[in-house]
Amino acid sequence: MSALLIAATDSDTGKTVLISALAAYWQAHSGGRSLGIMKPVQSGKGDRELYQRLFPLNQSISEINPIHFDSPLAPPIAAEKEGRNINLDSAWHTFETLSKQKDWVLVEALGSLGSPVTHETTVADLAWDWRIPTVLVVPVKLGAIGQAVANVALARQARVHVKGIVLNCIAPCTQQEIDDWAPADLIQSLTQVPILGLIPHLPDPTDLGRLTQVASDLALERLMPIKG
Repeated sequence: MSALLIAATDSDTGKTVLISALAAYWQAHSGGRSLGIMKPVQSGKGDRELYQRLFPLNQSISEINPIHFDSPLAPPIAAEKEGRNINLDSAWHTFETLSKQKDWVLVEALGSLGSPVTHETTVADLAWDWRIPTVLVVPVKLGAIGQAVANVALARQARVHVKGIVLNCIAPCTQQEIDDWAPADLIQSLTQVPILGLIPHLPDPTDLGRLTQVASDLALERLMPIKG
């Protein structure tokens, strides 16, 4: 199985941008090898249509996102409001099928590793249950260091293999702000997890050429099963 879970320290931190960058690079450099993208659970408007539009995935909406709620809330709360149950078996079967059909599968988490998927399960639990190595996206902002440390600690408690951390400029930021808010050396020292690169602020996160370039500046040997 060749798959990678993209998680983060919070919502709206750049998981979609990282997945889009990796998918764009794969599309340009994988020699035609197939790619699958999946978001097991989504609440509210999200990225499933975006992925289907940007990339030739040959996947239905339900294969990209098998469990969807209209309410933009944590899935257990959204499910209660909509009178539904969360059956992760359907998401697992979709992931299992994609893993057999595709050369590489990118899985987008819902929020952080501590975000609830059900009343008993967090994203970290899902990563362990599915045995998916994980990359953590950390936004460049005040508080980034503590969030990174806390999420890596949770990953270790849940026995999740964190392959690395990618820093992401969610807004335009100077080098001084990057050094002050998300110093790579300090985060790497505190977490003992390698920093795999920095994503600059992207005014147009759907520009495939720019996304490919951004991905090429990351430590691709740790991120995807092809040479960078």
